[in-house]
Amino acid sequence: MTSAPKHHHTLRTLLPFIWEFRGRAMLAVAFLVIAKIATVLIPVALKHLVDDLNPVHQTALVLPLALLIGYGALRFASTLFGELRDLVFEFAALRAVRRIALRVFRHLHDLDLAFHLERQTGGLSRDIERGTRGISFVLSFMLFNILPTLLEIGLVLGIFLWNFSAWFALIIVLSVAVYIAFSIAVTEWRMQHVRRMNEQDSRANTRAVDSLLNYETVKYFTNEEYEAGRYDNEMATWEKEALKTQYSLSSLNSGQALIIALGVTAMMLLAGYEVVHGKMTLGDFVMVNAYMVQLFMPLNFLGFVYREMKRSVVDMERMFALLERNTQIADQPGATALQVTHGELRFENVRFGYGPDREILHGVSFSVPAGKKVAVVGPSGAGKSTLARLMFRFYDASQGRILIDGQDIRAVTRDSLRRELGIVPQDTVLFNDSIYYNIAYGRPGAARADIERAADMANLRQFIASLPKGYDTLVGERGLKLSGGEKQRVAIARAILKNPPILVFDEATSSLDSNAEQAILGSLRELAEHRTSLVIAHRLSTIVDADEIVVLDHGRIVERGTHRELLRVGGLYAQLWTLQQREAEEREKQTVESAPPAFALNG
Repeated sequence: MTSAPKHHHTLRTLLPFIWEFRGRAMLAVAFLVIAKIATVLIPVALKHLVDDLNPVHQTALVLPLALLIGYGALRFASTLFGELRDLVFEFAALRAVRRIALRVFRHLHDLDLAFHLERQTGGLSRDIERGTRGISFVLSFMLFNILPTLLEIGLVLGIFLWNFSAWFALIIVLSVAVYIAFSIAVTEWRMQHVRRMNEQDSRANTRAVDSLLNYETVKYFTNEEYEAGRYDNEMATWEKEALKTQYSLSSLNSGQALIIALGVTAMMLLAGYEVVHGKMTLGDFVMVNAYMVQLFMPLNFLGFVYREMKRSVVDMERMFALLERNTQIADQPGATALQVTHGELRFENVRFGYGPDREILHGVSFSVPAGKKVAVVGPSGAGKSTLARLMFRFYDASQGRILIDGQDIRAVTRDSLRRELGIVPQDTVLFNDSIYYNIAYGRPGAARADIERAADMANLRQFIASLPKGYDTLVGERGLKLSGGEKQRVAIARAILKNPPILVFDEATSSLDSNAEQAILGSLRELAEHRTSLVIAHRLSTIVDADEIVVLDHGRIVERGTHRELLRVGGLYAQLWTLQQREAEEREKQTVESAPPAFALNG
């Protein structure tokens, strides 16, 4: 169970967002007070109406027109100022929700790659959704229900103490005190079930989203029923907790109803006794009854509000916990913007591991001169793609440093660093939007002509022209409507559009067939011309023109030189080249053998 101090911390986190609109909040409170004063005066007007219309107290019945008009005016004022209160404060509440949601969104993007590799998207999105909804509830109902109800209780107590016996006030105080104590005690117990239900709901949602994102894999292995069973198991646990939550809610509602019934009965018995003995008029009796209905109706709703506020605070805690999570990769104090003059890239004795027992790079040192093309090759797991992640500061090297034009990338701001780098990644993930949007993402706001030119350079013109909707074609979730090669060409077009001084090609043609690869290599060479380029490659045929080739094996540089030099050495690079050439010959041979035979027809 979450402690009260943690609840207070959550609410304190909320205050700065409201304090910004303190003028509106004060005006809303003023309207609230006026509305409640009007509401509390309605039974008083009703009492005088009853007494004036009671023939027992009058020899000639006269219509109390002023009282009737006043009664109607009080009812209208109660509603009018209540609506004005809502209207004035709603802007502040909605703006606070918007700014908090934006802050969480930005913070999530600011967190390091390690967090996003571990996160569960479904549960995370549900936590944010419930958290923002909880903020809206707390802000609105604290001002619109809790404060009005407490103010109304205070005003009613004053009226009873002024006009009637102190026993009436005592009954109200006791009823309210028992009601609040009972509601708090049962709600605290109930929130254990609510919290477990929410956690299970997040787990079930995570399971569902994960399964749907991996739709094709599920189909490949015909595991639809297996996935349905796992999801149903999560929902079965949620169902049990939801039932316990409902049972506890019914117990809470029944207990609250009993307390209210006892309080109202005691008040009416006392009022009836006072009327019979001539100490109160019939109008007084009606006023007491009106106050009881008027008081206990919002008090009954206050129980619901308290329950929901507790639930909302729990939801907010999970969302604010995200804000309290610090990124491991942050800008250093006093970090300056990266200034790229030539674009020289240098790795100096770089060591890195994804964990203390899993070191990937062991003292890697090499440089990419300004405007030159350096390729990094090696077997799978050699640490090639890790170099790109370090360049973009998704991680920081544990030892050594990476320099751009002599500036340590850890000493500059991350935004300025990433603005100067462009990448075509090995695994291209696209937004669920149009092809045009995904290409334009490389430089938002770019002219259409520039976007179409980038698409042409990436050999996309013919493909886009073949689509019924052309550039407006939606690519689907994570780009699943496109083939691997088509997605990679979109990524290439995006990098072309960004036009950065330093380029990283991380297996940029890995999803392309031989024909498409040859068609696009020329575009890549044109893009890389006069730019510093780091090419991480598996297919050695794509990097034979590199100014230098660095061969990695188990995180260490084992060879370096040009293509011809490395072939002469006859080391690891030469072995990889021979192997790939043999595989290419085998594929070509199989293609020829699988072609249909040609028959000569004799006339």
